[in-house]
Amino acid sequence: MDFIRISIITAGMLKQIDLLRHGEPVGGRMYRGQTDHPLSDRGWREMREAVAERNDWDMIVHSPLCRCADFADELATRLNIVANVDDRLKEIGFGRWENRTGDDIRQQDAEAFRNFYHDPVNHQPEGAECLRSFYGRISEAWEEISARHDIERILLIAHSGVIRAIIANVLRAPLQAIYRMQIASAGMVAVKFSDERPPTIQL
Repeated sequence: MDFIRISIITAGMLKQIDLLRHGEPVGGRMYRGQTDHPLSDRGWREMREAVAERNDWDMIVHSPLCRCADFADELATRLNIVANVDDRLKEIGFGRWENRTGDDIRQQDAEAFRNFYHDPVNHQPEGAECLRSFYGRISEAWEEISARHDIERILLIAHSGVIRAIIANVLRAPLQAIYRMQIASAGMVAVKFSDERPPTIQL
């Protein structure tokens, strides 16, 4: 179990934002998107194990979807800190793929499935949220959250798509590459910023 840690140095002050993907939702793995499924028992265990006994956050920011919000509320109560919901941090909408598994989609349209991963900008599922629009709202939220100077550490609880979009933002990676990274339940990578070097991902 692990989670994404992003450390940023701004205005001479160390600021760390930990990005935590939600655990397993009820129903297991699928293209869930904006469907509001709660965490499974396993998902609750994953998230509790991911944060363990840490108590060094000053604030939690989270997606409005309950697989993130429910745990954020529990943790905020335990740590006696504020948990703020940000509607912009909800997952991308997958259109007609929502609530379907990868195997189901492959069986019905293997070419569409392959095209999506090779070029998600131009080959999204029918009815899906525009990837550029999704990236825009996540980038707006991220830039606002990461610009704060009044607190030192933030825990951001969100979805794999949101975390991918944030990493693409900080690395200035092309959107075509956004699904070339896998974010496991509570997967962890460190991204650091300083005034001496460009953004660096610590693996």
